[in-house]
Amino acid sequence: MWLFIAFVTVPLIEIALFIQVGGAIGLWSTLLIVIVTAIIGTYLVRQQGLQALNNVRRSFGGLQDPSEALAHGAMILFSGALLLTPGFFTDAVGFGLLIPSVRSIVFKWAKSRVHVASFSTQTGHTHSQSDVVDGEYTEISEDAPKVDGPSGWTKH
Repeated sequence: MWLFIAFVTVPLIEIALFIQVGGAIGLWSTLLIVIVTAIIGTYLVRQQGLQALNNVRRSFGGLQDPSEALAHGAMILFSGALLLTPGFFTDAVGFGLLIPSVRSIVFKWAKSRVHVASFSTQTGHTHSQSDVVDGEYTEISEDAPKVDGPSGWTKH
């Protein structure tokens, strides 16, 4: 339902703002502002996107929780999409998401609404409620016949 409301209200807000700004400063000035904000936004998104990518690499390299770095990267990507969309409202939200403190607030809000039951690290060790592994085994005696072939794991 929220997505439907966003798809209806955002274009209406953008149309109203285009009419107001275009009436105040003229058509060509309005179009110039939209193009300049897209160019500036693209530059800022590229710079911050590379920085976010380095933060993700650093968190993976240090075996730390990468969720915040990944969330910041996703918000920067979303910011880029908003900045490339023509409009004043989407530009304001897009530039807002380029501010690290705003992204941190959004991340903390989202983190409070999401519960993670378990996670695993690069070593493959899963951290959850139980670390019990079921399995079967067969003891092999020294008297067992040798198997011909590349390994003892193959069957004939």
